[in-house]
This record gives sequence, structure tokens and C-alpha cells, in this order.
Amino acid sequence: MIEADNKATYTKELWDRWHDARKEWEDHAREDIDFYLGNHFSDNESDELESRNQSNIPLDRLYSAIEQFKAIITSKPPKFSAVPREDSDSDLASVWKTILEYIWNISDGNEVFKQAIHDYAVTGLGYFYAYVDREADYGRGEVKFTYVDPFRVVVDPNARSRYFDDASGMMLSTIFTKFQLLDLYPQLSEVNEENGKMLIDEVENYYEDDTFPSPKNKRTVGSFTPDYIKDKDTGDGSQRYQLIEHFSKTKVPYYRIMDMQSGQERILDSKNMEQFLSDEEMQKAVQSGMIDVVEVLQPRIKLTCTLGQIVLYEYVLNTDKYPIVPIPNIWTNTPYPMSDVRKNKDFQRF
Repeated sequence: MIEADNKATYTKELWDRWHDARKEWEDHAREDIDFYLGNHFSDNESDELESRNQSNIPLDRLYSAIEQFKAIITSKPPKFSAVPREDSDSDLASVWKTILEYIWNISDGNEVFKQAIHDYAVTGLGYFYAYVDREADYGRGEVKFTYVDPFRVVVDPNARSRYFDDASGMMLSTIFTKFQLLDLYPQLSEVNEENGKMLIDEVENYYEDDTFPSPKNKRTVGSFTPDYIKDKDTGDGSQRYQLIEHFSKTKVPYYRIMDMQSGQERILDSKNMEQFLSDEEMQKAVQSGMIDVVEVLQPRIKLTCTLGQIVLYEYVLNTDKYPIVPIPNIWTNTPYPMSDVRKNKDFQRF
């Protein structure tokens, strides 16, 4: 039997705390989605209209307004620019401009941008997610980005920055079926010789629910949202598991190496510092004061990926920025912004 890892247990408990903290925002956001889809009446309101022999079909103004807004905002792709700090950087700035345009193209940026703007307008919060596709370009890897459903992300409720960069952490939840996990992580199909079970069958915390909330209004139109179709597949591999990616802040040591004779300076990480000090001549230079070494701690983002009670992997990203980037609509000085739909629901209801 797989034993529970303390980090995995802590991650799941933290997810539950942060998810409960945003529950009220989630209810409002789900009602905003209902209004966008044309489900404007609760069960009681719909029954009351039927008792009066009146139709519960709304005169929907929000859908067309949101679609027009999305069309205007996403009518043209963005233009990238990189400004050199000095004249010698002009060629490098041109290279970075080309790289940014290349990343946008290979990530299908136009469609990703449209979906993020859709979430921005309807729920009040859209997300971009930057990642490294290690299988792209025949294993060479590519930097890409995509959008993330806002209900899959939870943030430290104490964050007060507009883009949540002061948060102590962010979490991304992904619900996988058993077959999807086995495709992604073939090692989970290994059989435990003691009990003859696959490793995935020993994973605890079978996830009964989904991260997409249930509707608040009556489903008067045929809208097939994730909460409605989550139980359609009842096959052997349809069991669902929650994979949590926990992004948190940490400090990583770096070393400033100054050659006192030439005045040249280099920055080394821990691995390169070990190689640097493995040279006996360099050790003597450091001891004699010819080379000055200063250790500095730099902020970085740590990723811990958990599945049930186990930790799948853990490493430090070479960046001090969260790879999950929010785009809040009507910012409220909290991680729970308001949407355009919420501001106009009363008028639509009137």
C-alpha cells in the first residue's frame, strides 16, 4: 500500500482551505455563466411563471453584448516589442521580439486569447498559463502558453496585488480519468508485487466531485456544461482523480563571483558553483582574496505536483513569477473580482 506523503497531505488541506474561501465568489461566477447561457430563472421563479401561464423564456441581451465585446477586443492579434537598454542591445531586442511572436503562433495564441477574454467578461477572471512542452520539437521542448478555467485555480485569499504576485501560493487542479493518468504517467501502471494491484489503484482520495460548480438557475436551454456531462462516461477507466500543481515561493542561493584583478563579475547557481570550486586553483584564489564570493538568496517559484496521497514530482522553476497569470475584470483588491455580467444581471432581470 502506498503511504501518504506529508507534502501531499498538506497540499490537499491547503487546496480545501483556499477553495472554501472563494466559495461565495464561485457561486456568483456560476450564476454569471448561467445568465450568459440564457438560464435566467431559478426553479422557483420558473414554477411561478408557469403557474401564471407565462413563458420562462428570457429576452437575452447579455449574450450578444458579451460576444460583441469579445469580437472587438480580439479582432487583431497583439503586436510585440522589445526595447533595448542601450545601442548594443538592439539586435538582441529584435531576436526577443521574434521569439515572442513565435511563442504566440505555436501556442495558437489567437484562440487562447479569445477564451481568456471570454472568462474575463463572463466570470470576471481569466487566466493564462505558461509552461514548457517537453515533447514538442521532437523532444527539444518549446515554451508555450494556454488559458486555464478560472474554477481550476485557487489563490491565497490574502493576496492584494491586482495580478496576485504577492500571494504565498497558487494552485492548479486538473481532473483526470484513470485512463488519462495512465497515458500521462505510465509508471502508475506498474504492479505492486505484494498485492498484485497497479499503483494507480492504490492512490487514495478518489475525487467524487469536479472543480466546475453546479448551476444556480434552472437549465431552461440545452447547455451542456462540464458539471452536466461529468457522469456520462461510466466505463472501467472513468474513475476520476485530482492532480494538484502547487506553486509556492522559495529562496534559492546564487553566488556573485568577482575577479578582483580584472573587475569581471559572474553569477553562478549552486551546481555551477560546485564545479567552480572543484578546481584547486580557484579554491586558492578564493582563499587568497583574489576572487571574492558573495552568496545571495533570490526568490524563485517552487512546483509541487501531487496525486492523492503521493508526490509525483517537485522542482524549482527558474523564474520569480508565477506561471499562472490572472486577468481580473472589475478588481476588488482581492482575488475575487467582478464580471461585466454581474454588473448587468439586475438590468437583464428587470
